[in-house]
Amino acid sequence: MAKHFALIGLGLLTGLTNEALAQKSNVNGSNINTITTAVPFLRISPDARSGAMGDIGLAISPDANAQYWNVAKMPFTPKKFGVSFTYTPWLKDLVPDIWLGYVSGYMKFGQNDEQAISASLRYFSLGDISFTNDVGDATGTGKPREFAFDAGYSRKLSENLSVGLSLRYIRSALAVGYSGNSDVKPGNAFAADLGVYYTKNKEIDEFRSDNFSFGAVLSNVGSKIYYTSTRRDFIPINLGLGVAYTKSLDEYNKVTIGLDFNKLLVPTPKDTSSTGTPKYYIPEKSVVSGMLGSFADAPFSEELREIQISVGAEYWYQNQFALRAGYFYEDRTKGDRKYLTVGLGVKLNVFTLNGAYLIPSGSGINRNPLSNTFRFSLLFDFNEFKKSDSGD
Repeated sequence: MAKHFALIGLGLLTGLTNEALAQKSNVNGSNINTITTAVPFLRISPDARSGAMGDIGLAISPDANAQYWNVAKMPFTPKKFGVSFTYTPWLKDLVPDIWLGYVSGYMKFGQNDEQAISASLRYFSLGDISFTNDVGDATGTGKPREFAFDAGYSRKLSENLSVGLSLRYIRSALAVGYSGNSDVKPGNAFAADLGVYYTKNKEIDEFRSDNFSFGAVLSNVGSKIYYTSTRRDFIPINLGLGVAYTKSLDEYNKVTIGLDFNKLLVPTPKDTSSTGTPKYYIPEKSVVSGMLGSFADAPFSEELREIQISVGAEYWYQNQFALRAGYFYEDRTKGDRKYLTVGLGVKLNVFTLNGAYLIPSGSGINRNPLSNTFRFSLLFDFNEFKKSDSGD
């Protein structure tokens, strides 16, 4: 099964053909026209906390995983240093050897810790596969894999506002060991994230407070990626907007609710046929033209259907035990991902353990790859170590 999955991915992402053939379907009067890009692993949530909250993360309180969601949040982390590790099985119900690993960290500095540097590494392994050609002849074996390395800088502009920039190198080696086409090679790309974060806290009394936060991120803005000499593909450039509201009810109880909107800023595939089976293709545009045109290259109703919606909630007791739940929605004509998530969190001094579970949804090819899967994140947050005053 891993072989079939990898070969499908290779066929979709290497650009071996300039046209994608699809059978037109009709859902409530709308044709299915899913937007696809290369290196889709860049849009897989690597954070168990956000994964338990329907994949929201643009505006909720920051930790080391803000490097993925919104690098601008880093200066507002409560501690000076932090690091996070996450392991995510992929297609766990079908194959055992596909997984996503993620590590991130940050350090604040400046007179009032108003600046931060951060970095992360995402590694996506597609397991061991055997390549075959279209008639079933063996063409080699390999270990397809992808990774992305980030380095970010962020700073506060005021007591409530911050901005951040993250630079990214992406490498996608899907055809390692494939000998059927000498023109196929690993893809490389460079990209950047630009984020803005605003947070405002209102103290009611000694134990009660209200906090409102807003986040906006333009992510994966960068070069196209190519696996052959004849075609380059868009990476998942994305615009995200999020809000979060946190209410401290008393000394022990705190609740957060959040809402994120995301839209891919890449061209909508075009249908050039008038009868019969449609022939879809991705328009040949530059990165800038594709981004700007992505807001109006389809009917307005279809543009609205391209927006993904995430909603989540989090409850903390004594800032030590957390319960989380969320829901992710994507229109049926644009991928049809809809799923519920739940999770737990435990915080002990500098150590936090978060777990997320995606409730099984869909069936067959529509089954979510993370269905029936547990994800875990380990976080360590701490302040600068102080020297002893004893003189020892």
